[in-house]
Parts: sequence; structure tokens; C-alpha cells
Amino acid sequence: MRIGELARRTNVSERSLRYYEKQGMLTAERTPGGHREYAEAAVDRVIRIQELFAAGLCSEKIVQLLPCMRDTDGGPSARATPNLVANLTAERARIDRMIADLVRSRDTLDEVIEAARLP
Repeated sequence: MRIGELARRTNVSERSLRYYEKQGMLTAERTPGGHREYAEAAVDRVIRIQELFAAGLCSEKIVQLLPCMRDTDGGPSARATPNLVANLTAERARIDRMIADLVRSRDTLDEVIEAARLP
């Protein structure tokens, strides 16, 4: 499929798809005319990339992680390394800290809202 179709099917801009390719997260064949042609599996790959970005991972970490994941179900493959596991464990801890910070902020806002409602 061409880049426009992949963009439509994944709701990701063509610019982002080109970025993913440049970073090594996505691959495309080239037609004799120079157009990108993506395999059907690219849809799952782009969705997985979007999920990883939404989880707070940077593109550098995603590039390291993608070879260790199966696109069709998102499960792990046998290619994970101890170094990658350590890096991802650190990322998970960072996300846990962010969640805890957000919960504290929400609790503070709830207290302010409740105080403002008192007569």
C-alpha cells in the first residue's frame, strides 16, 4: 500500500510515517518511480509505534524495543536482551512515578474543589 493509504488506515500523518521510516521503526519498499510501498503488516507496526509513544517512550527506546515485539499481537519475541529489559524496567518506573504525580495532583484538585463548594 502507498503512504497515503497507510496514513488513512492508521490515522497517522504521512510526515510521521516518513519520520518512523527515517528512525528505523518502519520499512517500505520503493517502486521504480520512487514511491513508498508498505506491506499489510505495516498497519499493525504503526499502531504499535503509536501505542509505545502514548506510553511515554521516546523514539530511541521504541527503535530498540520493536525488534523484540510481534506486531500482530504485541507480545514479546525471543530477541529481548537483558540491557533492553533493564532500560524498559527503568521506563516503567518513570511512568509509575508520573502516574503517582498525576494522582497527587488530582487529589489536590479534588480538595480545592471540595473546599470551594463549602458555604
